[in-house]
Parts: sequence; structure tokens; C-alpha cells
Amino acid sequence: MASSEADVLDRLGSGLRALGAWIDDRFPMTKLIKEHATEYYASKNFNVWYGFGILATFVLVLQLVTGIFLTMNYKPAAADAFASVEYIMRDVNWGWLIRYLHSTGASAFFIVVYLHMFRGLLYGSYKKPRELVWIIGMFIYLCLMAEGFFGYLLPWGNMSYWGAQVIVSLFGSIPVVGNGLSEWIRGDFFISDITLNRFFAFHVIAVPLMLVMLVVVHIMALHEVGSNNPDGIEIKEHKGPDGKPIDGVAFHPYHTSKDLVIIIVFLIAFAAVVFFAPDMGGYFLEHANFEPANQLQTPPEIAPVWYFTPFYAMLRAVPNKLAGVVLMGTAVLLPFFLPWLDRCRVKSIRYRGTVYKVALMVFAVSFIGLGYCGLQKPTEMVYLFCRIFTILYFAFFVLMPFYSRHEKTKPVPTRVTP
Repeated sequence: MASSEADVLDRLGSGLRALGAWIDDRFPMTKLIKEHATEYYASKNFNVWYGFGILATFVLVLQLVTGIFLTMNYKPAAADAFASVEYIMRDVNWGWLIRYLHSTGASAFFIVVYLHMFRGLLYGSYKKPRELVWIIGMFIYLCLMAEGFFGYLLPWGNMSYWGAQVIVSLFGSIPVVGNGLSEWIRGDFFISDITLNRFFAFHVIAVPLMLVMLVVVHIMALHEVGSNNPDGIEIKEHKGPDGKPIDGVAFHPYHTSKDLVIIIVFLIAFAAVVFFAPDMGGYFLEHANFEPANQLQTPPEIAPVWYFTPFYAMLRAVPNKLAGVVLMGTAVLLPFFLPWLDRCRVKSIRYRGTVYKVALMVFAVSFIGLGYCGLQKPTEMVYLFCRIFTILYFAFFVLMPFYSRHEKTKPVPTRVTP
């Protein structure tokens, strides 16, 4: 019996090797696996901050899969959209779970992406030779914002309708082309059925295709120059006799096993939200969105979903509508120029001076503060804090060429530290 089982396993192994060889003759499968996994060497001192990249990829896959199942029952028509969402929630088998996975996944996506970007600020992952990696990542962020905006209207709830009405109307403040641009985005003179269909097409087809393409390019560019590490040291500069980095380990299985633990921990927290607080007190799913869109009933407070509120608070900070739109656009575009704004030669915050550490802390507080102010009812005190946090946000970028150039840094080790 044992010998027969061994023979079966041998034949199975031979068959798999033959299949692999057949594929390799027609597609570089083994070559890609080696280049991007088994023979791709990354620093051995990665910490938990380096887990948010794989989490972002995981949530992207989750959103794509749940989105496919949602489109099977969703109807992108003004007369049927809200009812189809209710049908998914009440009548489709496990439809409520798929919908909550998707809605919670949207917020989780922004959380892990924001933390992933913050890790780049901590360890200088935007500096040479990773400028292009950072820029591609910023394009991914722009696509994610567009995807969130287009998906915001699809439930056709009252907050979705009026939130989209307000956001689209912002383009109308642009001189000369504003009204035409707003009409072109809506496809009509007001938010209507054609707007819903247009946003559905962008949300389901156009933007996801662009997002997946950019993620693939982002990973390829990263693996070309190599991953950064908490010390900000290029491990390629120290190689052993075998030509492999001394301070590096193969991405698979060493880092993939760690990433699996991070994914499991994330799934525990994610499941807790999905099953016990899917609306997260109105932050993930606004309470007004449980009512159908009504052109004659405006919600008491119209505000975007939480991941857009930092930029919404900047709009509040400026009395002039056009100036607010320009300010928001500038706030999103400024991080693109970080590789050239930061004049310090040291990458990691471990060895940077006190000035940068304080500046980064103030920037993080200002961004969170803007997000909080964007969720509050408009009062004079809220407007005041919106202006203060907006100034601090822009000061981080505008003053960076000056305070980073004369920064007193610590000696950077030649080898990575534990």
C-alpha cells in the first residue's frame, strides 16, 4: 500500500513538473515567481508598518470580488437602484454580508492606504531611487478617491444623492468652463438617471481596470529598485559571495509568512466591524443613506464620507468657493512633489533630526484634525480649527525645503539593525 501511494505521488509530481515546463515554454511563469517572490530579496528587519502594502492588495481583491457579486443584483437606474440595494440586503442569500463586506472594505481600503502612505513618510520611501514608486502610488491614491466618489452615488440614498450634488457642483466654480464641466460630469442639468449610469460604468469598469494596472506597475517598479527598510539602507550595496544581499531574505517564504499573520489579525478586526458595527455609528454607512434619494428633502447636514472629510474641511476653511476648490486640489497634488521637496539625505526617521519628527507629528495631527472637523456641524469654532489645521497641513510641504536642508541628523549605520 505504501509503495503504491509513493508511486501515485511520484506520478503526480512528474505530471506537475511536466505541466510547469509546458507553461514555461509559452509563458514566463517560473521566471516571474523567482523575480517577484522566491528570489526577490527584501530587508530582514521589516516591521509591522511594512504590512499595510499587502493589506491594501488584499482589500483590493476583496473589493473586486464582492463588487462582482453585488453587480449581479444591482440595477443602475434611478427608479430601481435603492430598491435593488434593499433587495440585496433582504432577499439575496448572504447578500447582506456581501454588501457589508464591500462597504466596510471601502473604509478599510482608505485606512490601510493612509497608513501605507504614512509609513513612506516615516522611512523616506519616496526618496531616490524610489521616486517613481511613490508617484505611481499617488496615482493609485487618486484612482482610489475617484472610485470612492463614483461608488458613493450608487446606493441612491438621500445622502448619496445630495453629497454627489454638492461635490459635482464644486466644478461649477471653475471660471469659464465650470458650468460646462459640471454638466459633462453629470451628463444632465442635474443629478439624474444618466449620472447614476455614468458613475456605475466608471465605478465598475473604467477605474478598477486603471487601479489594477497601476498596482501591477507599482509592484514592478518597487521590485526593480528594491524595497526600503526601517533603516533607509540599500541592501543591494552589501552582497555575499553568492551575489545575494547579506541583510536580505527571500520574500517567499519569509515575508509572506509574516504577511499571512498580519492578514489574519486584520481579518479578525475587519470581521468584528462587519458583524457588529457595519455602519460604524454612521461613519461607514451614513444614516441618511438608508432613505431613498429625494430631490425635495435635503439632509440636515450634507458631508462626504469620512475618508474625504480632511479635504472637505479645507473647503470650509476658505469663504470663497473657487479658492476652496483650488486649495483642495493643491492639497492632493502636493505629496507628488515630496521626493524633491525633502532635501535631507537621510531617509529613515530613526536617524533624522528633531525638526522633521516634530513636523511629521504636526502634519499627522493636522490631517486627523481636518478629518474630524469635516465631520462636525459648521460653527465658528469648527471654521477656526479648519483654518489652523489647513495652514499646518500646507506648512509641512511648503517649509520642507528649508527645514530639511539644514537638519541635524544622526549617523546612519552601514548595515541594517534588528
